[in-house]
Amino acid sequence: MPKILLTGILLAGFVAGSLAMAAEADEFTAAARSAVAALGSELKAALGGAIKEGGPVHAIKVCNMHAPEIAARVSAQTGLTVGRTALRVRNPANAPTDWQREVLQSFEQRLRRGEAPATIEWQTTVTTPAGVEHRYMKPIMTGALCLTCHGATLAPEVAAAIRERYPQDQATGFGVGDLRGAFVVTARGD
Repeated sequence: MPKILLTGILLAGFVAGSLAMAAEADEFTAAARSAVAALGSELKAALGGAIKEGGPVHAIKVCNMHAPEIAARVSAQTGLTVGRTALRVRNPANAPTDWQREVLQSFEQRLRRGEAPATIEWQTTVTTPAGVEHRYMKPIMTGALCLTCHGATLAPEVAAAIRERYPQDQATGFGVGDLRGAFVVTARGD
């Protein structure tokens, strides 16, 4: 009888722990979606304002200086680590880690299979040497406005401004609807 009781207690503890982890993951995913929406909205507003204020060359300067600040602000406001990455980066500081590269490649495959970009996202929880980490990614698709600085054909002054600020730029040659990159959100778990 004591063996059965002990097994029942252990099983109940395992189930309760699993449910708690699932609830924490669901909370993280909801928070990550909100953080991605905030970052995307703030970046678009900054970019749109910069283009209206001084054209695409001015927007490159604003993006170079303010995109990291915006990501840091959203991170501070949410308590999450929020950023962007891509397979072809403009800023080397945004280069993907191995796991981010794998997710970006899976996004490309899913898009090729015809999945709607708005429905694609990825989330997992892993145990690292530093502890439990929640991870979330959401695709960034190339829109018409993006082609000004990320398209196959750039105005000479835009190309020059990109070369000046980003000598190792790889982020051109995109078309509307291409996977441009992804938002990345991480957080430490319990």
